[in-house]
Amino acid sequence: MDRLLDVQEVAEVLGTGVRFPRRLIEERRITFVKVGRHVRIPQSAVDEYIAANTVHRVVRRLRTVA
Repeated sequence: MDRLLDVQEVAEVLGTGVRFPRRLIEERRITFVKVGRHVRIPQSAVDEYIAANTVHRVVRRLRTVA
């Protein structure tokens, strides 16, 4: 079973303010669970969001002059 995080905990994991995860929820850009009137985000959803938005560096090869 995934650990369910509140908005504050997600903000801490992402290193943002609470407005950012709330916006992700409002725009349906992250999976969330309604527990009564509370909103919780599964840890796996946060991990997936991070993986999907990770930009990898580009390794350029130098061209050799012929």
